[in-house]
Amino acid sequence: MRDKTRTNSAAPGDGLIRAGAIVFFIGALATLVTVTPLFLGAKPFPTYMFGLSMLMAVGFLVAGAGVLRSVAAGRRQARGASAPASPSR
Repeated sequence: MRDKTRTNSAAPGDGLIRAGAIVFFIGALATLVTVTPLFLGAKPFPTYMFGLSMLMAVGFLVAGAGVLRSVAAGRRQARGASAPASPSR
């Protein structure tokens, strides 16, 4: 018997998880770029670069919101599937 869920279907929250991952990796790259001159003894980057490093936290929060949205949708779907049918009169 085939599964009813298609493998390429997008669940609620998937877009937030992908966007959060992208923002997280941009923040990780900014962190590496910002910290590298400190190890090499070069002149540090301007302060706004340290602000770009905060994108890691923002991406983590966005991805977490996507996970929570996906979990909530799964719970709603499971609750709807297991709800008893109302008696008809």
